Amino acid sequence: MIRRRGTSDPSGAITFSPVDNDAPLRWWRRLRVVPSGELGVGRRAVLVALVAWLPIAVWAFATGRFVSADTGEPLFQHYGIHVRYLVAIPLFILGEAALHRAGMAMARQFVASGAVTPDLAPRFEATNRSMVRLRDASLPWAFALAVAIAWSLADTPAPLDDAMSWAFRADGSLGFGGWWAAYVARPIFFALLLGWLWRIALVTLWMWRVGRLGLSLVPSHPDRTGGIAFVEKLPGAFALVTLALSAVPASRWAHEVIHHGASLAAFRLPGLVFAVLWSLLLLLPLFALVPALGGVKRKAAPAYAALVGEQGRLVHRRWIERKPVDDDALLEAAGVGPVADAAALYGAVKNMRPVPVGKAALIGILAPMAIPFVLLALVQFPLKDILLKLLKLLV
Repeated sequence: MIRRRGTSDPSGAITFSPVDNDAPLRWWRRLRVVPSGELGVGRRAVLVALVAWLPIAVWAFATGRFVSADTGEPLFQHYGIHVRYLVAIPLFILGEAALHRAGMAMARQFVASGAVTPDLAPRFEATNRSMVRLRDASLPWAFALAVAIAWSLADTPAPLDDAMSWAFRADGSLGFGGWWAAYVARPIFFALLLGWLWRIALVTLWMWRVGRLGLSLVPSHPDRTGGIAFVEKLPGAFALVTLALSAVPASRWAHEVIHHGASLAAFRLPGLVFAVLWSLLLLLPLFALVPALGGVKRKAAPAYAALVGEQGRLVHRRWIERKPVDDDALLEAAGVGPVADAAALYGAVKNMRPVPVGKAALIGILAPMAIPFVLLALVQFPLKDILLKLLKLLV
């Protein structure tokens, strides 16, 4: 169930979703495609994918250019077209549900974990309300749509462009399918992509503002991130978007490998650049918490070092020098307790990570990103051949 603007969840914190009630969703609700209070990602994904891809496919079938073509290449061979509009666009839209759930859960967990104390709750609520107002703004989406249209109009299809060779007739003119792909389907894809970049910026700003609230972080917490290790799941909320973006170049390169004899080595550098840049983008919300975590660690390290030092001096005085200790609270179980426990506390503070990036964050990025590229590798190195080579090595 989607909570409306300004309502509180059971924990007392204003819920925040980076998706619910943003401008595109409001447009869909006004068109009665999505019921009020729902995201309707399934029906939107199917509808937008069909709007983008179906006219292209119908034109290609009608003109005999889907499976074979007298000139150029048939549409069927251009996997990038099908993946971009039948896979990437639906995944862009379906991914909204994952980010919505992640944002709502994370807002609640900041309170449940104790990082947002009761005294801090009003400021946390005010921060979430300000983010809701920013999320609901129409200007970023209007800008994204304008940029997508302007880019498409400026980057006109050319007969020599292999990716659009299926769209040109024998006389060199652009057919209806090519026109639709260039000036309707491509702006839709590009606008959705820019929308996701805006959402990443929105979530990054949210994390930065939350980090500035003065969270009640525990420097000795065993999760090594002050008790907010749950934020590491945030990049995984973009998994479907990561999968979609990875599938687009992988499908384009698959066409080059199968139909033009290209080698995978030729795509190694652009693939690496994509992987690094997209990973850094998804880690930006976590980097936004670095000032908060780093500040806590810097303040805690000398304080815990002094605590352990004081306890060590008391232990030395009582058990080595055999002298009386006036205040032995640090040596009792009700206090810090044994020296080993105090050392463990200091070790936990020393090992606290100023950047909340661990296995969960990296897996959330790299696992969906790897799937299309593994399938691409299997195009040039079939699984059967790989298994036979492994079998020969084993026997």
